[in-house]
Amino acid sequence: MFGKKRQPPIRTLVGEGTTINGEVRFSDGLRVDGEVNGDIVALGNGPNLLVISEKARVTGKVRAAHVIVNGMVTGPVLSEELLELQPKARIVGDVRYERLEMHQGASIDGELRPLNADEKPALRLAASKQA
Repeated sequence: MFGKKRQPPIRTLVGEGTTINGEVRFSDGLRVDGEVNGDIVALGNGPNLLVISEKARVTGKVRAAHVIVNGMVTGPVLSEELLELQPKARIVGDVRYERLEMHQGASIDGELRPLNADEKPALRLAASKQA
């Protein structure tokens, strides 16, 4: 409805207080509230969603269609559809994206490039919420 794609369900959770050492591969949706020391890669070409919460820490490559970051990522990030950087997002590494939504407060220490560098990037600024 209204032109928005339906999000895949989050079927996997790396809970707060959990540390994974090694590569994580997932389909559909994954939410990380803990720590991952290794790559996080979505399987297949279908729709998938990766949520890296405010308390999460990831050290390694991140690759998924739709990526939402509000925690810390040390390593390259590749979002094949939409990359959402929430206010507490911190990325140390190069970032590639199809479309980007970045909130005030998010930071990137690395190169920020659209996947199709020849085309004009689809960049949307998040609305500032002031009381």
